Amino acid sequence: MKGKDLINIGIFSAIYFVVVMVFAMLGFIPVFMPLLAVLVPIAGGIPFMLFLTKVKKFGMILIMSIIMGIMMILTGMGFFTVIVSAVTGLCAELVYRSGQYKSASKAVLTHGVFGMWLWGNYLPLFFMADKYWSTRKDFGQDYIDALTKLMPMWMCPVLLVTAFVCGIIGGLLGKAVMKKHFVKAGIV
Repeated sequence: MKGKDLINIGIFSAIYFVVVMVFAMLGFIPVFMPLLAVLVPIAGGIPFMLFLTKVKKFGMILIMSIIMGIMMILTGMGFFTVIVSAVTGLCAELVYRSGQYKSASKAVLTHGVFGMWLWGNYLPLFFMADKYWSTRKDFGQDYIDALTKLMPMWMCPVLLVTAFVCGIIGGLLGKAVMKKHFVKAGIV
């Protein structure tokens, strides 16, 4: 990778992170917390698909995904996100590489796989709820009760699938918006 590649990773990671944080603020309303698995992958599709027009080397998507996981740790989410983002980032990298960095359909699938990194943010709610809520007592018991009611254990796999499907939708949206850039980058 060259400096230009690292700069592109940094710029698009920052843009994507801003999208994440804009929607994450909605999480203060309990019903929006599970909806983040819908909103972030759809809205993130546009900057991510533009990022893919710059990706021509293995590792760029993986680095961006790990950056997202690290940023979530820094914003108070659990370590699960880094693990999930490393796995989904590697899988997304392999998907895009399988299309030789030129397949629009693989680009859309890549965003679907990449979008699943968000699922890591939910895992503490399902597997470490007591520890998770002990650091968020200031949210108030009403918030905790409402969110716990919205997130029964069966929601865990549903949120993963939702993030993937909405990532595909976001990829299609991003592809449509970025059609001119895709053509210029040689992605068909």
